[in-house]
Amino acid sequence: MLVAATLSGCGQTTDWIKGRISSSSEDPEILGAPEIEIYVSELGRIASGDPAAQAEIYADAAAAAQLTPSPATNLRLGLVLAIPGHPESNPELAQSILREVMTQTLLLTPAEISLATIHLNSVERQIVSDLESSRLRAATSRVVQTQEQAASQRLASVETENRRLRRELADAEEKLEAITSIERSIREQE
Repeated sequence: MLVAATLSGCGQTTDWIKGRISSSSEDPEILGAPEIEIYVSELGRIASGDPAAQAEIYADAAAAAQLTPSPATNLRLGLVLAIPGHPESNPELAQSILREVMTQTLLLTPAEISLATIHLNSVERQIVSDLESSRLRAATSRVVQTQEQAASQRLASVETENRRLRRELADAEEKLEAITSIERSIREQE
């Protein structure tokens, strides 16, 4: 039995030396960690635009994060919330969750860390873009409102001027009528 164990150990050592078995510290195995393909597949289904699939994936990710909180389930929820274009998309919450996940990198695979980093950067840029867009909309709205007020004031000024001119015209017509009337009476007297 001792000989069999020694030979088995030598066989594994030989495989390791020849590169058939990897013992890289870069890619440690974490028990229970989902494969990266699962995350990518789910993100692809959310991005596809199918409302039923989006709702199902969000509900499943939210339930998993609530019932069994772990870096992996929180990462999944953060990724789901980070994808724009579905009703449950929430960049601010995704940012918060992904930042929390990044504090627990010892419990994540390198692929999960990369995925979290990519989506965290993306969400942060999206939030900045949304804030800038809101700022520009507000600035544009103020400019439009100022222009509308100026146009309103010009219109009111023009209407006031029109009323004044109509009154002057009416007065001039009355005077003209009076002069015409006087001329008629003078002609009749002659």
